Amino acid sequence: MKTFAIIPAGGKGVRGGSAAPKQYLKFGGKELIAHTLDVFQKNKLVDEIIISSESTYFTLLWSIKEKYKITKVKQIVGGGRERQDSVYNALKSLNAEDEDLVIVHDAARPLLPSDILTEAIKTAKVKGNALVCIKVSDTLVKADEVVDYYVNREGIYHVQTPQIFKFVDLMNAMNSAYEDNFYGTDESMLVKRMNQDIYIVEGSLINFKVTTKSDIELIKYILRK
Repeated sequence: MKTFAIIPAGGKGVRGGSAAPKQYLKFGGKELIAHTLDVFQKNKLVDEIIISSESTYFTLLWSIKEKYKITKVKQIVGGGRERQDSVYNALKSLNAEDEDLVIVHDAARPLLPSDILTEAIKTAKVKGNALVCIKVSDTLVKADEVVDYYVNREGIYHVQTPQIFKFVDLMNAMNSAYEDNFYGTDESMLVKRMNQDIYIVEGSLINFKVTTKSDIELIKYILRK
């Protein structure tokens, strides 16, 4: 059984307010995506990394691979209009067996703890999939300028990445979604549409996605330290 990691890196980074997509900005002297790739490079359970990106950044990505010795990067493929399209393009490029595992992880989550990645891979090997999440700890409200009502947070989670599935399950879920013209917000939603149980692995607040200007300031602060 092989384990592939797909890193979709086609986001425009609009909410971050920068000219270039945030995954290509430097933090601590190193591109954000390079920090992310390094986590998978160092994890002994990951065999191969595939990046999906706009072709404009192919040259930069290959140079990042060489500069930081990310030897597990084997392919860089074209991204798509939506995240789902980018993941699908990468998935189709794999030389994978049905039972091989496919990890999908956001390029802009550079602080994924290695032990969480390892636990997620081990869970997926036993149960068939793994979804990294964190329990909601704050009070939740439904509101539109003023509070409408309070939401029961019991059993509610924030979904993160990595998300890990058997190759056959993720491919079938993707194909079904396209047949139905359905776009999900993440891969777990597509697999759940196939009536499969999705198994949760506890994540971490440090595994946040760099999206907004505030996130960019936070990641600058953390990596300076």
